Amino acid sequence: MIQDAVMVLVAVALSLILSQSKLSFEAFSSTGLTFWASVVVLSHVLFRYCGLYSTVWRFASTPDFFNILKSCAILTVTLYGASLLVRSFQPMTGLNERQFIVFFLVSFTIISAPRLFYRFFRDGASWRILNRRTDKAQTKQALFVGRLAEADVIIRFTRTAEPAEYSIAGIMAMEGAARSGTQIQGVPVVAIRPHLVEVLEEYIKGTGHLDLLIFGNGAEHEIEEYSELVRVARHSDIAVVQFSGFSELGQGGKLVLDAVEMETILRRPAVPSDIERIVTFVSGKRVLVTGGAGSIGRTLVRRSLELGAEAVLVADLSEFGIFQLSQYIDEKDHDRLKVRIVDVADRRQMTRVVGEFKPGIIFHAAALKHVPLLEENWDAAIQTNVFGTLVCAEVAAKCEVPQFVLVSSDKAVDPTSVLGMTKRAAEQIVSALHETHAIEPNGHQSDRLHSGTKFIAVRFGNVFGSSGSAATIFQAQIEAGGPVTITDRRMTRYFMTVAEAVDLVIMSAADAAQRQGREDYAVYMLDMGKPVAILEVAETMIRMAGKSPYTDIPIRFTGIRPGEKLHETLHGENEEIVKLSTSKIFGLRTDVVGWPRVETALTALQTAMKNQDKASALAVLEGLHQAEKPPSDAHWETSPKTVGQSS
Repeated sequence: MIQDAVMVLVAVALSLILSQSKLSFEAFSSTGLTFWASVVVLSHVLFRYCGLYSTVWRFASTPDFFNILKSCAILTVTLYGASLLVRSFQPMTGLNERQFIVFFLVSFTIISAPRLFYRFFRDGASWRILNRRTDKAQTKQALFVGRLAEADVIIRFTRTAEPAEYSIAGIMAMEGAARSGTQIQGVPVVAIRPHLVEVLEEYIKGTGHLDLLIFGNGAEHEIEEYSELVRVARHSDIAVVQFSGFSELGQGGKLVLDAVEMETILRRPAVPSDIERIVTFVSGKRVLVTGGAGSIGRTLVRRSLELGAEAVLVADLSEFGIFQLSQYIDEKDHDRLKVRIVDVADRRQMTRVVGEFKPGIIFHAAALKHVPLLEENWDAAIQTNVFGTLVCAEVAAKCEVPQFVLVSSDKAVDPTSVLGMTKRAAEQIVSALHETHAIEPNGHQSDRLHSGTKFIAVRFGNVFGSSGSAATIFQAQIEAGGPVTITDRRMTRYFMTVAEAVDLVIMSAADAAQRQGREDYAVYMLDMGKPVAILEVAETMIRMAGKSPYTDIPIRFTGIRPGEKLHETLHGENEEIVKLSTSKIFGLRTDVVGWPRVETALTALQTAMKNQDKASALAVLEGLHQAEKPPSDAHWETSPKTVGQSS
């Protein structure tokens, strides 16, 4: 502000000199001092109004300097108007249009110059040399892979950030129109498509120091060589990250760089979340998550806390899992987190937990899920996956919990394994309760039970990084030096990130809470994109570790295990898919077993378990899978489509 006040006065003096004009009063007379003071006050008010003092000048860009131009123009016009007003009642000499034109040009130049010089000084090497201290860690040398516009922003930011963490040494441009050898703020474009990989290899060999490969936002979807670039970098012990934004601008600024994980490598577009909707749905609610110490459960717990849940209770049988959960949750959220070591199939325990906590929604994620293990331990699978779901659902109805959400699986579609049969049975329990407890459009309950609990199941496929998933097993095998074991080279699976799955589960619950009558769905299905070959996942993970498949890390094919399928599907042939307004979520019209038949089947299942009769137990489960057909007079408006197609 002081600088600008001085510069305005200098501009007045210079404009008088350059235009060869003289004032009709003495510069240091009372009239002159009043004139100078008035000009300073007026300029300060105008500059403040135009926002010159709300700009962080080390981050200034073209619009900020245009603002100076506008401010000087307004000041000039204002002063000119004031001079005409004064001259209307008091003759004055030395003030004419020529002098004001010169004043405008001079004021803009000398007010902009210090800021421009400061910006240039901060961006240049001189500032870094002056600020270099021996006790500071050296900046990391990085290559940037992405769009030139993004590179321009990142280079500018890294040069002004304090402390300086990264220095962009070269740009690998995604645009084919870019020219190798051109420069962005002095940083050269070292590679353009389609020569990114070979140039990266040459660059690594030719330089003695490269710490980081930074991908631009969305590069994994636009660069075919993305996986190979990651492999080359990691093979040379170069960290690989992805730019996703900035943070802490007011405190010096930092780049937000996310680690590149396996889910990013497969380049399936992430499903955007309707944050506002899920915040509105979860905020202020008390949320109970069964199986909350598991992979999906703990993400549901953390996400519910992030979305503003009043409190979240975890019901899980694993003491060690609950201990790990406490390390996973931010300390600031620990006051809202409650935990109970409880068996979800124990009706007395669950009734006490739900009755005391009084949740507004229950996410039932507790389940046993390892296909080969459950083929032998079939009774444990039935106890947890079937009767655990039954107990939790009935307790929810008894305690009048507004909403119950079952986390289901694509294994429930045309099941061939114990896991699949138990998950399908769990879906049928929830679907039957959904119909039994449904509220018709006229506001009446449709059956004898008087709970208004909304029951739904959400069905989706594999989740990256979940315990026991293919990616987790492959990672351990690669770290051990191999071999990586795959049951069949033809096997495919649907994959989704745990963050996407959890947000869409919450979105499904939010959608279900607003539906009634014919447009009310018991089962929701997530769009998982296209199925991915398990062999491709293994090969990509090996390359990401800097190794070569089959050479450095052998891949062994072991044959399909009991209960496994070559290909999973997300819906059966007799299920109708209904496109909803919510992106990537579908309603399912599926066969539903009536509640009386479910009760009869569950009684027979208990008898089979008591007698340890696996064949009878599986026969009962198979009977639950083969449900009655829906009413023939139904006139639902559906939009059948294949999962994986664009919605």
